[in-house]
Amino acid sequence: MTLLLEANIELSMAGAKCKPAKQPRRRSSSNAQECATEFPRRALSAVMREKADRRQGIWALAEAGVEKHAVGIFMDCSVHTVHRWIRRGAQTSDLMDLPRSGCPATYAEDVALKVVAFYCQTRPLPGCGRWTLTWAEAHLAAHPEQVGACPSKSTIHRILQNSSLKPHLSIYFLQITDPDFFPKMEHLIALYKNPPSRLYFFDECPGIQILKRLAPDLQTNEMKSRLEEFEYIRNGTMDVLAFLNHADGNVYAECHSNHKTPTFLDAFRRHVARAPVSEPLHYVMDNLACHRGYPFCELIAELSDVDCPSKKALDTVEERVAWLQSQDKRIIIHYTPYHGSWLNMVEIWFGIMGRKVLGESFGGADALKAAFESFVEEHWNGLLAHPFSWSYDGNGLHEKAVKRFTKLLEDSAEKFDVRILVKMLALMTNLLADYYHEVPESMWGQLAAIATMKDEVIAGLIERDDRPKRKAKAETVLAAFRISIQQRTGQEHKAAA
Repeated sequence: MTLLLEANIELSMAGAKCKPAKQPRRRSSSNAQECATEFPRRALSAVMREKADRRQGIWALAEAGVEKHAVGIFMDCSVHTVHRWIRRGAQTSDLMDLPRSGCPATYAEDVALKVVAFYCQTRPLPGCGRWTLTWAEAHLAAHPEQVGACPSKSTIHRILQNSSLKPHLSIYFLQITDPDFFPKMEHLIALYKNPPSRLYFFDECPGIQILKRLAPDLQTNEMKSRLEEFEYIRNGTMDVLAFLNHADGNVYAECHSNHKTPTFLDAFRRHVARAPVSEPLHYVMDNLACHRGYPFCELIAELSDVDCPSKKALDTVEERVAWLQSQDKRIIIHYTPYHGSWLNMVEIWFGIMGRKVLGESFGGADALKAAFESFVEEHWNGLLAHPFSWSYDGNGLHEKAVKRFTKLLEDSAEKFDVRILVKMLALMTNLLADYYHEVPESMWGQLAAIATMKDEVIAGLIERDDRPKRKAKAETVLAAFRISIQQRTGQEHKAAA
């Protein structure tokens, strides 16, 4: 069959080359490109994507001069279909079916909108829970007045699908709460674009559970998936401390029972000992307490062969961080923003390691350590290591941060923890001062309107805080935010009650 099809196509194309017959007017290849972009494939159903691919194939073969019978065989359709779409292609570049009247809609548009609002914006339990299709169907059958109808679960699903809504899905994310997030992010991105010769990414992966399955895995010829025993016993936990080399992707890692300050300092000392003495070293790490403590400052001074300032001179975290980041010594530390661990490239490697190592069954800490060290030395550093390329530039993140905060204020202002609320208000104040033009003015206007509406709620949360120092700081931050948003947007805010 394949040989016959190839012969038909070759004969057809040869005949098309030999015959000077008048060619029918067909759409140009530029139209084909326009057609490919006119309807984004992701916006089409699977059936329509299949139809569009077949019709585009018919046009392409017809333009190549293949006979209609051969096109029909190749595209698995009738000659009549081939003829109809060649004629359609001469008139338009539209790949879609012509409009059909269809049966009248069972539910009006306003009912569909009410169903969407009910399913996406209400909770089945007091302040919590998520609807399922079956649950929503049963509830609306008992309370049809809520949407003015009793739709079935298939109808609810179709209404949500038509609007590309999937409210049952959720993913974890870290809210941006560091008031200085964006300056810190810009510093790291600039570092990645022009990296020094010795740049390392460090982090801990704590609390790795050592699990032993009570039965071995099962795989037979009839099974597509490996069967993994559900029941297991815990054999403690293990922490991994890893240093990723930016230049070649090699990793130096150690396994320990904890990641306390002495453990961290010893691992850091051993890693520095592997580097050339004469070259400056740059490390990217997060804001863990032991990464910013005075013992770490003493170690950096010792390894950099400089005098460490007195403990009194480095009394606060801000003073220690500023000294550790200073450029006038051999070892320079660069810190990620709070809730910005995704800016540390070693997190990419931790994800790879987790998928390749941690899903197995281990009888104890020694078994996990042996598997981990084998992966690092033999398989990663020996076979798989490669430098990671960083392309993210932060564009659009300012707008996203303002949009998310506005939505949180609008929907759930009363649920904020005061600590997070104060940090996010300070973040918005800094964005207004330094990155105002990175966010559309309309979005700033929305934030101003919602903040005005929720001002009493925010002030009430701060007023109920039982810690005087934190309360005083929160009131100062809220006052600064009010002034800043008013100056930038012209919105008048009500005074706190």
